Amino acid sequence: MSLVFAGICSHAPGITGRAELADPALKESFHAAFRHMGDQLHAARPDALIVVGAEHFGNFFMNNMPAFAIGMSDQYEGPIEDPAWLKIERRSIAGNAALSKRLIVEVMNSVDVAYAEEWKFDHAISVPLHFLTPKYDIPVIPANINCQGPPLAPLHRAWAFGEALRRAADLVPERIAIVATGGISHWPATPDSGKINEAWDREFLQRWGRNDKAALLSYTDVETYRDGGQGGFEIRTFIALAAAAGGQGSVQYFKPIPIFAVSCTIGTMSIQCRTS
Repeated sequence: MSLVFAGICSHAPGITGRAELADPALKESFHAAFRHMGDQLHAARPDALIVVGAEHFGNFFMNNMPAFAIGMSDQYEGPIEDPAWLKIERRSIAGNAALSKRLIVEVMNSVDVAYAEEWKFDHAISVPLHFLTPKYDIPVIPANINCQGPPLAPLHRAWAFGEALRRAADLVPERIAIVATGGISHWPATPDSGKINEAWDREFLQRWGRNDKAALLSYTDVETYRDGGQGGFEIRTFIALAAAAGGQGSVQYFKPIPIFAVSCTIGTMSIQCRTS
């Protein structure tokens, strides 16, 4: 059927786990923007939701760290973190193994992608789902880009992964939505946790909104680490989304919230029709 929805959002665990510590007005406006994006997602009537995240050593570690991975199961579990800490109830979440397999087979034509029949969702997926699909009524297909353990796939490979996801979506009869989750600049689990480079974040989102491929792929990991912290490597998920959608992006919410340790971001991207 093709892609019917494309969006980006933050996934920091503090968004739910430390919600009571944030300025109430900021928290409510951000959470409302998250829920509004969920309304937009449901209005697109997707048959499945691909969530492109950056897994945080919950399922993959340095003894086996794929650059790209896609889940292939009918059921997933999440969150992997302590529910009392994340403040999200642990549950079983529906997938679609048969659809995942068809997508994976097509992605493999251009990108070497691992697949996993077992996957426990961490906050990169569980936090967005908490707001976007609170009834968990859309089957989820998790996808991971290694943004944690160098050597990391070059940015042009993240772009190629997004293009491969789009080609795969175009070839199946189901209606597919894609949401990419990340954090832009942040320094998690370091003494700098809570630091935010707002100027760097805004510049990245301007490039993303224009879907300026050359500008998006011009970042080096050295520059990203310097200006955006190790969490900045997660720009790969937003870049993959831009490649998949192909249109122009609209940032619907952007506000640095230090207690959540990120510039909290919600955005959608128009989907450019493709003939091949």
